[in-house]
Amino acid sequence: MKKLINYFLQGLLIIVPTAVTFYVVYKGVVWLDNLIPFSIPIEIPGYEKFDLPGMGIVAIVMLITLMGYFATGFITKPLFVYLELALERTPLLKIIYTAVKDLVDAFVGEKKRFNNPVLVKLDEDKEVYRIGFITSDDVSHLGMPDTSLAVYLPFSYAINGILYIVPASMISPLEHGGAETMKYVISGGVTKI
Repeated sequence: MKKLINYFLQGLLIIVPTAVTFYVVYKGVVWLDNLIPFSIPIEIPGYEKFDLPGMGIVAIVMLITLMGYFATGFITKPLFVYLELALERTPLLKIIYTAVKDLVDAFVGEKKRFNNPVLVKLDEDKEVYRIGFITSDDVSHLGMPDTSLAVYLPFSYAINGILYIVPASMISPLEHGGAETMKYVISGGVTKI
């Protein structure tokens, strides 16, 4: 009986993460596909007419690529610069736009911010550490000493975290990549780096 329970638990360890992953990906694809309701009707002789799914995703990818192409173009670049300035000057839109822009830029922009994982000693008297990412090495605009850094400490199983300004003496670099370290933190330390 004990072996049967072990087999069942082993099966759960395989099926649950796989099923949840496929479910989340499926729901994400369906959500993206429905953002732009676009489909191509297919008719095959002898079969019932059906729509080809996924065309909404293709349309979104093409639209994003086209926007990127136009944003880097010589003629249209001033238009996007003007639009960006307008968004950055509009009171409520400024907060939303700059926050989203900075977040996207932190992951995929030229100034990637989560590529420098570190250990932060939380108390000088105790050996308690948290894993974080240096997001800025200049916090002088906050009136902090030159020896302080901005370190983002993500929470496990969440998409949020907390930002600390920490003396450099309490920070130790980690020898792992940013993506692997982020996965380790978000999983609560149950994955391997």
